Amino acid sequence: MVNGESIFILLFVVATAVAIAGRWLRLPYTVALVLAGLALGSVRLFPAPELTRTLLFSIFLPGLVFEAAFHIDFQEFWRNRVTIASLAVPGVFASIILTVVVLTPAIQTITGRHDFRWPIALVFGALIAATDPIAVIAIFRTLGVPRRLAVLLEGESLLNDGTGIVFFTLSLALASGGTSIGAGNLAVQFLSVVGMGAAIGCAIGLLSSLLIRHIDDPMIEITLTTIAAYGSFVAADELAYSGVIATVAAGMVCGNIGARTGMSASTRVAAETFWEYVTFALNSVVFLLIGLEIHISTLLSSWLEIVAAYLVITIARSLVILTVWGTLRTTRERFPANWAMVLAWGGLRGALPMVLVLGLPESFPFRSMLVSMTFGVVILSILLHGLS
Repeated sequence: MVNGESIFILLFVVATAVAIAGRWLRLPYTVALVLAGLALGSVRLFPAPELTRTLLFSIFLPGLVFEAAFHIDFQEFWRNRVTIASLAVPGVFASIILTVVVLTPAIQTITGRHDFRWPIALVFGALIAATDPIAVIAIFRTLGVPRRLAVLLEGESLLNDGTGIVFFTLSLALASGGTSIGAGNLAVQFLSVVGMGAAIGCAIGLLSSLLIRHIDDPMIEITLTTIAAYGSFVAADELAYSGVIATVAAGMVCGNIGARTGMSASTRVAAETFWEYVTFALNSVVFLLIGLEIHISTLLSSWLEIVAAYLVITIARSLVILTVWGTLRTTRERFPANWAMVLAWGGLRGALPMVLVLGLPESFPFRSMLVSMTFGVVILSILLHGLS
């Protein structure tokens, strides 16, 4: 019988082998990991650890989000603030609404089930809204694409992880009939959850940066960044605010203040190397787990619903990107039309939607269909977009 510790060692062995093979075959690392996970899952060599909300939110998400935020230059982020904010807040909201409007009648037609109502589609639209550009950013770094394009895609993803989770929480409350949410109340709750999350993250990031400035010990300074990453997430989450937004804020503060003004050059290199490895390790495990969680036979039985959902969310994102591109054409933040195509196609879905859908109550209507649709969309997104 393979125990939990042995399974994670096996996962790292597989991840190392995949990394070597991926370089040789010139495959994006995350795509190769998912393919390896699918292969392992089909032969069932060992039982896969369950990809739970607690596992992702307690271990994977804070580290991945913090590392991405830690490396973002705040001045570049601020110069593109309108574009990033437009994509991450009204863009996500518009994408959710478009998904609801089109997907509700589409699923009703495909399945013949007219009890698939818009609140259920709203939950699906919210949980699938957040993008995960890890594979795309890795390709960007390899190809040396314009820095601003990478900032737009990564900055949007950092924020829409948080806004997507907030919209999902509110949508689930509405669909479950536990509360009646008006437009005004929805806006107030959204601003409160996001705003307080950002405030908590900034406070913890500033405190960590202040301590880093007065300490000259690389190990302690790196430890302080780790505390900021996970402490900001836990603090905001415990207070019912956005943990993801808190970690984004803490990461940007630590990266732009703590690292640049408080760390020596050698300590800064050590901190960046540490967080790059953390990202490699976490990504290796989480993308393998995605592949292991997916049962091909289950997806094939729901292929029509999956294709419909994939087409709807892909078209919805493209329309949102084109709208933002057209709106900003006469402003200082305008960007080329071919960038709009890259941003639209670069909106991969990753582990977060899968964890959110697995966290739905067992009694939630159409839960099994939503799980199949989500897993199918994630796989199509990673394989089709990541490979192309």
